Amino acid sequence: MAEFSIHHLEGTRYVEIHLDHETVRVEAGALCYYVGDIRIHSPLVPAMRSLFKAVLADEAVYRPTYTGTGVITLESSLGGFHIIELNGESWILEKGNYWASEGSVDIKFHRERFMTGLWTGQGIMYLQTKVTGYGKVVVATRGPIECITLEEGQSVAVEGPYVIGRTADVKFTTRRATANFMGIFTSGEKMLRMYHGPGRVLLNPSPYWRYRMMSERQGHASLPSQSTL
Repeated sequence: MAEFSIHHLEGTRYVEIHLDHETVRVEAGALCYYVGDIRIHSPLVPAMRSLFKAVLADEAVYRPTYTGTGVITLESSLGGFHIIELNGESWILEKGNYWASEGSVDIKFHRERFMTGLWTGQGIMYLQTKVTGYGKVVVATRGPIECITLEEGQSVAVEGPYVIGRTADVKFTTRRATANFMGIFTSGEKMLRMYHGPGRVLLNPSPYWRYRMMSERQGHASLPSQSTL
């Protein structure tokens, strides 16, 4: 299996991948450099269905594969990265969080329910990346990751897009933050994102301080994959 490692340098973080006659898939444009006998393959014309979904999901249309033996270094980020180990299960990743994965991992799109997309402000076609199979998946983050394991009947309420991924068995809904309707105007909280167990949820509650400073300077909080150095 390919080896993934996360390195720190000058306040930034980057992913290094070691291949030994293996294949990995990487987000388009994520390469910094590679050393060794490695071939890059990216289809010239994607399937129309995949192209349509990628545009709606605001995700990369192309995710090229790298095959061979050597070391791949991906672009650095003021944010961070987290490695998920798949053991036959499926994970659903929020928009912009996919970064790289082993070639054995299947990548598709997951569509949330119509009303969930509307209440979260994602529109009528809320599409996310779904990864399934065996192997490692690297996700881009704004900061440190907290993993919460939910048992059957347990839920976690989140105000805003702080969840970057969840196992596919976790049910995602929305609800009003307050019991009384008028409370949404006085509490400062409107809609909550509800995640219902069983399953695991990856939370990104706080960005790294350099990432926060850069985001505030730019006037928005872009994802690490959109603010690489």
